[in-house]
Amino acid sequence: MDSRVSELFGGCCRPVGCGAGGGLRGRGGAAPVGGSSGSKAKKKNGRSRGGKANNPPYLPPEAEDGNIEYKLKLVNPSQYRFEHLVTQMKWRLQEGRGEAVYQIGVEDNGLLVGLSEEEMRASLKTLRRMAEKVGADITVLREREVDYDSDVPRKITEVLVRKVPDNQQFLDLRVAVLGNVDSGKSTLLGVLTQGELDNGRGRARLNLFRHLHEIQSGRTSSISFEILGFNSKGEVVNYSDSRTAEEICESSSKMITFIDLAGHHKYLKTTIFGLTSYCPDFAMLVVSANTGIAGTTREHLGLAMALKVPFFIVISKVDLCSKATVERTVKQLERILKQPGCNKLPLLVNSDDDAVTAAQQFAQSPNITPIFTLSSVSGENLDLLKVFLNVLPPLTNSKEQEELMQQLTEFQVDEIYTVPEVGTVVGGTLSSGICREGENLVVGPTDDGKFLRLKVCSIQRNRSACRVLRAGQAATLALGPFDRALLRKGMVMVSPEMNPTICSVFEAEIVLLFHATTFRKGFQVTVHVGNVRQTAIVEKIHGKDKLRTGEKAVVRFRFIKHPEYLKIGAKLLFREGVTKGIGHVTDLQAITTKENGLEESLGPGQLSF
Repeated sequence: MDSRVSELFGGCCRPVGCGAGGGLRGRGGAAPVGGSSGSKAKKKNGRSRGGKANNPPYLPPEAEDGNIEYKLKLVNPSQYRFEHLVTQMKWRLQEGRGEAVYQIGVEDNGLLVGLSEEEMRASLKTLRRMAEKVGADITVLREREVDYDSDVPRKITEVLVRKVPDNQQFLDLRVAVLGNVDSGKSTLLGVLTQGELDNGRGRARLNLFRHLHEIQSGRTSSISFEILGFNSKGEVVNYSDSRTAEEICESSSKMITFIDLAGHHKYLKTTIFGLTSYCPDFAMLVVSANTGIAGTTREHLGLAMALKVPFFIVISKVDLCSKATVERTVKQLERILKQPGCNKLPLLVNSDDDAVTAAQQFAQSPNITPIFTLSSVSGENLDLLKVFLNVLPPLTNSKEQEELMQQLTEFQVDEIYTVPEVGTVVGGTLSSGICREGENLVVGPTDDGKFLRLKVCSIQRNRSACRVLRAGQAATLALGPFDRALLRKGMVMVSPEMNPTICSVFEAEIVLLFHATTFRKGFQVTVHVGNVRQTAIVEKIHGKDKLRTGEKAVVRFRFIKHPEYLKIGAKLLFREGVTKGIGHVTDLQAITTKENGLEESLGPGQLSF
């Protein structure tokens, strides 16, 4: 990663010359049907101006893998052909983890042929029959006319196929919400998840706050989770038509879990913990239109880039500003996104068509950054954000998901609770494997480096009961009478067969993003690696005596309190005051569990062995 991202952390960003935004090109998947191609297509603000003349003559050739299927037409297929088409749809849905996109009127090589009105109607009817056969629904995303020298208008249609929810196997995407204090993060989430607009005085955010001081100050200080569902037809499912989270889960085929993080600088460690431990798929950076890029906005942007979390931007409170003020904030963002430290291509979303294009391109290209301008009070452009979230595909395909599920169980402990009549409950994310009710695991490391045996009594996802937890899913696990005092954030629960390795000393290749003077041996920093957060001391800088801002080196760290469970290759972020750096773990001085022994917690009803 370019070390110039340090400009986002320390000091001011230098404005650079900024030309017109570059055009979007499809990269081996669902290129936008309404996008433009070739040097003749003119651009403005990274967007196509639209119009028939800008339709591309072809899309990228159809890929065998992935969830995108091209079909020229589906008019009255034979029974044998119909069964083959159904099998093909099952494959595409499996690749997209329950979602597939069909381009009707397009040949396999990507040529945009188009269909007449009658042929398109018959093709959509066949597609609907296919979807019913596999237990899915279809939604027309958009239609485009194709320019040919024909008297009969010819169209191509883009269709989203989504499976009807079955036994909690909905697609779940996690979106971390970043932005400066008072930018409207919690209010926006309240409007999205409650289904009611804000009154301009923060009424929508009250249901999201967890503590009295948050309600009194209006500032988020802890991490909270909110859910927004979409059913198989692409309709929003939230608390406006469902009383409980369980009802939302039952009605949804796709779930967006928002991780509401703190914006104030004094809660920065909580925000970093949320980004590193909860493994968000995407980040939503909220910027207030009237204040622009202020406070921690630049720092949060730098964190998302350092951790390589794809992000999109929402400019809120446009109802408070003139059009000129909103445009000035947009240009300010575009200038920062295009500078060398970021190298992003901003894509301003002004229509449903832009939202669909942005969602597909955003998942395929890491350089695309969609920008939304909306109001939580008037509801302006709020539907565009919902369309974007509805179409947004997962970053991992079914093959990668299967590979993770075949590994041994590993669950990160991020939260610890005591629930009356239930006992000790831990919240976190299953990094790999499968976890079932009644499964026996080991948790650790404890302060003296040991692992303790325990049993998973029950599992809940999104506040509703669940029997099986799969890799990548977040949940809470009830541990019954297990002693809460033996647990802490940063522990892992793993399969006993794993023989987990722990360490107090490790090495990492780092880039010093910002430091006021020089970074030397003996310096103490707070290290974040996944759900691990602990102070470590710099024992050695290989090949150098000191480091300055922007320099790279391999550094040996030692945790000052207790050993931790780490993996080689894990992303690392460290901080101390204004000092910040990123890197990845390269080597571990492992302490094996055989040296430390495996013990069983002496809770009520448990025996030592």
